[in-house]
Amino acid sequence: MANDKVLEVTQDTFESSVLNAKLPVLVDFWASWCGPCRMIAPILDQVAEEFDGKAIVAKINVDDNPDLARQYDIMTIPTLITFKNGDIVETSGPASKGDIEEMINKLL
Repeated sequence: MANDKVLEVTQDTFESSVLNAKLPVLVDFWASWCGPCRMIAPILDQVAEEFDGKAIVAKINVDDNPDLARQYDIMTIPTLITFKNGDIVETSGPASKGDIEEMINKLL
């Protein structure tokens, strides 16, 4: 990931990076072979830049972290989940930039 504002999360860092985060978190469950995942990646980069300091944009590779994908019942990718104070607020499939911004704005 070229954008250092998008946080790469793994099974080992999930609790500290997402569940215990002080800021709201948007998590993108994705895989490198997924066309729609690659299509929304630049949008997530832009959103991460816009919400820097207000919310966290994170990515979890489902191939590298299958236990997390199972834990959150990820059946299709990309799946976007917003978390606030460790709780799931909203789940979405592929979304437009405006929809993603709206998901995050609901948390602020």
